[in-house]
Amino acid sequence: MFLPIIALAAGLVTACGDHHLPARGTYSQSRVEKQEYPQVPLTPPHRPIVWGDFNVIHTTDTHGWLLGHQKSSFPEPYFSGDLGDFASFVTHMKYIAKQKGVDLVLIDSGDLHDGAGLSDGYAPGAIDAHESNKFVERLPYDVMTIGNHELYVYADTHDMYQSFIPHFEGRYLTSNVNITVFNSDGEAVSVPVGSRYAKFTTAMGRRVTSLGVLFNFTGNAHNTTVQPVAKMIEEPWFAEAIAEEPDVFVLAGHMPVSNDSWPVVFSAIRAVHPLTPIMIFGGHTHIRDCQQYDGRSMAMESGRYMETIGWMSANLNAGEGNANDIEFSRRYLDQNRVTYQFHTKTSNSTFDTRYGRTITEGLRDLAEQYNLSYHDPYPSNGSLLTLFIDEAIPTALKLNNSRAEIPSLFIATSGDLRFDIFKGPFTKNDQLTASPYTDQFLYIPGVTLQVATQVLPALNKLSSISLKQKRAELAGKSWEFGYVDDRFQTWLGEMEKHSRYKKPGMDELTFGYVTVDSCPGAGDDTLHTLPPSYDIPDYMMSSPPNVTDVTPIDLVFVDFIETHVLNILNELQSEKTYSKEDVSLYSSVMSNQVFGLYAQAYWN
Repeated sequence: MFLPIIALAAGLVTACGDHHLPARGTYSQSRVEKQEYPQVPLTPPHRPIVWGDFNVIHTTDTHGWLLGHQKSSFPEPYFSGDLGDFASFVTHMKYIAKQKGVDLVLIDSGDLHDGAGLSDGYAPGAIDAHESNKFVERLPYDVMTIGNHELYVYADTHDMYQSFIPHFEGRYLTSNVNITVFNSDGEAVSVPVGSRYAKFTTAMGRRVTSLGVLFNFTGNAHNTTVQPVAKMIEEPWFAEAIAEEPDVFVLAGHMPVSNDSWPVVFSAIRAVHPLTPIMIFGGHTHIRDCQQYDGRSMAMESGRYMETIGWMSANLNAGEGNANDIEFSRRYLDQNRVTYQFHTKTSNSTFDTRYGRTITEGLRDLAEQYNLSYHDPYPSNGSLLTLFIDEAIPTALKLNNSRAEIPSLFIATSGDLRFDIFKGPFTKNDQLTASPYTDQFLYIPGVTLQVATQVLPALNKLSSISLKQKRAELAGKSWEFGYVDDRFQTWLGEMEKHSRYKKPGMDELTFGYVTVDSCPGAGDDTLHTLPPSYDIPDYMMSSPPNVTDVTPIDLVFVDFIETHVLNILNELQSEKTYSKEDVSLYSSVMSNQVFGLYAQAYWN
């Protein structure tokens, strides 16, 4: 139960700095020698950002992409800035805000773990993102919150609790997330991973109340707890947190701003403060999105993988003492040095700060330490899905495998592939970004080829109402466990529909994001056209072996679809009732090792 945990943690809330907190530090604007400029021409933003009297820079779902995107194929160069470049950008923007006499705060909405070599390339026995997070903690974030990828492995959560969160002095918020630890008496107690909420005063004297909320996630590790959002707002600490009216509520959360639980939190605050400005910064679905729940609020989500930097501004002064709508602005910035220099009015020789350059150099040293630049040349222009299922998986799993000579059929999910492989050197970092998950491969021996080949259509079939219901149930459970690929692909499809109607000049645009959201005006900072996209099946199967239909083969599949495969096999035939006792580990190779082993075998 969560309620006793809240009571236990109540004393820690105040001690962790949930009340009035000091301003976060800023950094020197001193400059150093220029850094390497993008090696391909990039289109700059097509207009300046709109400043208000209260402004926010937002990041989310960075997933270890702290060195940015390093490939030359478009749209990758538009996301080629690194965390050091971003740090210099923040420094310049803080200086501009000071010159203008306005507020600028920095917010992150979670998911620092899992997705790139800097977070995932650690040595055996080490902890995911422990080293890469040391660079994130150098940024002057005013509010950060936790993501679901901080919670899949207890060691990761505990490392955040013990090593990372203390650096933020009460500003790392986990309103509905707890961790079980030992207290000074050696007793196991459940406490907030970070702080429940924070109250602080900005440089311009505005009073801010912040929360840090995670969506209703159920895939968290043992000894961590996620309280449903609807239960969270009933807690006594929540009522205490929102009782005093601030000048603005700034809410961070690893939760989408569309089709999720932000309205629950928003309505709870509105019931107490019907006119107080509310600014919400969400995450998780990896999309660019914006909503306005009423005329005195705005909620935005700022993409993924260090591709997008969010910007929101508001004219709060004009809303004081009246019930008028507040003027908000939002922008989705492509994350590169051209963008940064355009908005800070700097050049390649004046943009870098010593602070930012030090971060870049440290990240490069870490990449070298992890051997992320090790590569084999990649010559293929074919489908990544086909390469993965037809060549990479069979090759990698049959290495040093006593069952290598037995005919086999492999089933995997497209969700195992998190990012593209681009033409050019194939590095260890590419291996981890393309497929970061540590899924195991299981097998069932003795399944006839005729039956085995029917498993894939059954997994992907959507024709009957009953299967649609099963799929909806599976999608709901997948969402609760943190899988976002379906929503991201749906969003891309929606954006493609909007971009089909070409306007004059669009043929000259380069590939990138084309965003249509629910807020007034255009949100994209740089104009692009969408690259072509294609329907992707949830499940994929390797080409069948050259044997007869009645030949028994090994049916190999990723571990988390085991139950579905067993059920389907029992529906497809009646000669044998399959159960978990028929399932064994096929290979010790994990899914995130497949491309690396294939590269070593074939791309030398």
